[in-house]
Parts: sequence; C-alpha cells; structure tokens
Amino acid sequence: MPASIDRQKLLEMCRVPAGGKRFSLKDHDAAWEGDKRVPKAERKERAHEILTEDVSALAEAQEKLYAADSWSLLVIFQAMDAAGKDGTIKHVMSGINPQGCQVYSFKHPSAEELDHDFLWRCNKALPERGRIGIFNRSYYEEVLIVKVHPELVTAQRIPGANPRDKKFWQQRYDDIREFETHLARNGTAIVKFFLNVSKEEQRQRLLDRINEPEKHWKFSAGDVAEREYWDDYMAAYEECLRETSTKEAPWYVVPADHKWVTRAMVAGILTETIGNLNLEWPKVTEAQKRAIAASKRTLERRKD
Repeated sequence: MPASIDRQKLLEMCRVPAGGKRFSLKDHDAAWEGDKRVPKAERKERAHEILTEDVSALAEAQEKLYAADSWSLLVIFQAMDAAGKDGTIKHVMSGINPQGCQVYSFKHPSAEELDHDFLWRCNKALPERGRIGIFNRSYYEEVLIVKVHPELVTAQRIPGANPRDKKFWQQRYDDIREFETHLARNGTAIVKFFLNVSKEEQRQRLLDRINEPEKHWKFSAGDVAEREYWDDYMAAYEECLRETSTKEAPWYVVPADHKWVTRAMVAGILTETIGNLNLEWPKVTEAQKRAIAASKRTLERRKD
C-alpha cells in the first residue's frame, strides 16, 4: 500500500458498492500508484514495507484462524490474462503455512464438471474451517468468459437455457449471491479481487513473455486472441462486479499495472478482512490447566 493513504481509505477506494449500486470500471485507474507528490522511490519502499508487515500479520492471523476452528476464508482472484494473479498469490501468501492454505486454479471444465451445475466444481474445493482457500479464477468464469462466448453454454446442456436472454445471466448472478450468502452464514468469510490491468500494460506483459525465452512457458496464443474481445470482457466484468458485490462477499478492484501496488493492496485488504473476524485463541479450561501443570512437573523431574 503506497505512502500517503491509510488502510480504511484504501478499502473504500477499491471496494465495489453492495446492492447493485452505480459502478463503472472507468472510475478505477489501473495505473494508480499513490500520491505522485511523494517520490516514486519512497512510495515503492513504503509499499514493500507494508507488504512485509502484512505478510507477517497474515501468518499470525492464519495460525489463529486454524486454532479457533470456526471460520474459513475464501479468497477469489479474477482478472484478464497477464494481470499478475499468480505473482500476487505467491508474494502475498509467502508467509502462510502451506498446511493451512490451499490454492485451486480452475481451467476449462472437464466432461464430469459439465455434467453438474456451474457451482459444483468450486463447491467441492471450498476450504474447511480453520483454513484459507484461494481460487485462481472461479465460478465467476461462468458470467465472464461464458458471457463473452455464449456458445459455451451449449456444452453445458442446460434444459431451456438461452444465453441471449438477459434473464439467464440475472439468474446466474442471483445464484452466486445466494451461494455466497449461504457460505457466509455458515462460517466462510469471502473476499474477492479483480486485478484491474490496462489493455496497454497487458500488451507489454504478453510481449515480455514472447521476447524473453524463460517466459515462453507462460505464453498462450489464446491470450492474444482474447484481446480482440477486450471491450466485451470489460462490460462483462463491470456488470458482474456490480451485481455480485455484497456486504458478506465484497469485490475489490485493485490497480494492477504496477505489481508493487497490487501486492501491497491485496495484502492490506486481506489483513483487514481477517482482522474483522475478531478471532480469539481457544479458551483453556481449568481441567486443561491442571493437566498442563502436571505435565510440566513430570517433564521437569525427568531428565532422561
């Protein structure tokens, strides 16, 4: 989180209003990097400091989350290709104990997945109590790429489905909101990030993948082909974020043209989200205290 902005203002700046209120992606600058009156080097240094602080805070929060065994945390990342989802997850979650965190990347659905409703494959990957689950893409693909390419609905073989009817997409938004409300009521906190990269920055990053041999493994010609649908994707994202940002499961639009900004912001928002759960260490009963005292005496007597 760059200098000169406090955490609460950060949340307010990025959070998409709940309740389907007016929202436009044009109001969110993908290249935002803090107060430019402050030297860039100073802003970057402060962002790295905050990332380090929040990575440490997340590690402690995860331990408390596991010990309390009441809440789980679901973190969803959505973005255009090359927006930096993988790198953000890697850096922000670097201090997390792998045993308490699971990451799922959802690609094109399999034949088995297509034989179920669109929430099924993500539903079975949800984190259990005490754990953090990260979805790199998610069921939101069903109102993003599927909306941009409505012919994909045919493969789902849904009786009477008509993707050209606005009602079809409204029903999907309704299903998602109700699903997330159900999760929140049952102890799964949800936070959702849209990494907002500009079309020009995406072009540069795709070119980097082509021009640098060590990045060829990241490159897919399909990413370039999808750029032809950029405006359609932006319209789909805008409607999706407006329709599915709720108090229980808010969306945050995070500037993604500068990776140091993205990572600091995501870490700050996650730290704030977990902090709002008011987690407490489990209470130790009197019987447990007596057992601990007895064990201490035994261990102190025995030196073998």
